[in-house]
Amino acid sequence: MESGILELYVLGDISPGEKLLVEEMALKYPEIKAELDAIEQSMELYAQANAVEPSENLRSRVLGSILTNLGDDNNFTAAPHHEESTSYEEDNIVTLPAGGGSNFYKYAFAASLTLLIASSIALVNVYSNLQQSKSQLVALQVQNQRFSNRVNLMDRQLSIFRDPSFKLLMLQGTKNPALAVTVAFSAAQKKVIIDMSNVKLPQNDKDHQYQLWALVGGKPVDLGVFDAPADSANMKEMKPIALADAFAVTLEPKGGSVNPTMDQMVVLGKF
Repeated sequence: MESGILELYVLGDISPGEKLLVEEMALKYPEIKAELDAIEQSMELYAQANAVEPSENLRSRVLGSILTNLGDDNNFTAAPHHEESTSYEEDNIVTLPAGGGSNFYKYAFAASLTLLIASSIALVNVYSNLQQSKSQLVALQVQNQRFSNRVNLMDRQLSIFRDPSFKLLMLQGTKNPALAVTVAFSAAQKKVIIDMSNVKLPQNDKDHQYQLWALVGGKPVDLGVFDAPADSANMKEMKPIALADAFAVTLEPKGGSVNPTMDQMVVLGKF
C-alpha cells in the first residue's frame, strides 16, 4: 500500500499484469479495496476544490516533465533478475512480478508525480488568490482616496461659501447665453477660484485652452488657463489678485496668451 502501485492503478498508469494483481489483492483484502476507494475519492474532491486553469507555460512544463520521465522508465537500473520473489503475510503467499527494483522506482515516481501535480495546482490557486486579493486591496485604496478627495473638496466648498470675504460672480456668455462660468473672488485673501463643476463651456481641443482674465482699471490681467468641461479638480484656484472690476474668459492657444484675443471672448461678468 505504501509502494505507490495503488496511486498508479487509480491514475491508470499500470501494466495489465499489475492491474490484475491489484484487483486480485483488492478482492482478497478489504483494506486494500478501501484504500483504492479513498485514493479515488481524494483525487476527485481535490481536483474539484482546486480547479484552477494553470498558465500555458506551467502546463507545458508539467506535461513535458511527465513525458520525459515516463519515456525514461526503461532506463531505471533494475535489481538482479530473479524468476519470482515472494512475500509472506499470515499463511498466504503473494507472488510479485520479477524486476521489482525497476517497478519500485516507477511506483515512487508515480507517487511523486501525483504530489507534484497537486502541489502545482495548489500553488497556482494560491497565487491566483493572492493576485485577486491584491487587486481588491488596490481598488479599495483608490476608492478610499476618491472618497477622501471628495470630502476635502466639499469642506473646501463649504469654507468658501461660509467665508464672507468671498463673492460669487456668474460670468455669462457674450455670444451664447447658455455658456457660463462661476468665479469666487476674495480681495482680502487675494484668491480667485473657479467652480469647475459648474463650468458650461464647449470642450477645448488639445491645441487650445480657456484663459481667465481680471479687468483692473480697464486693463486685462492674466489669471491662468484651464480646460473644459473640467480640470482634474472641481475647484480650481487661479493666480492671485487683490482687485478686480470684472472677469472674462477667452479661448487662447495652449498655455495662454500675453493679451486676450477679444473676438474669442466667451463669457464676461462684472460686479
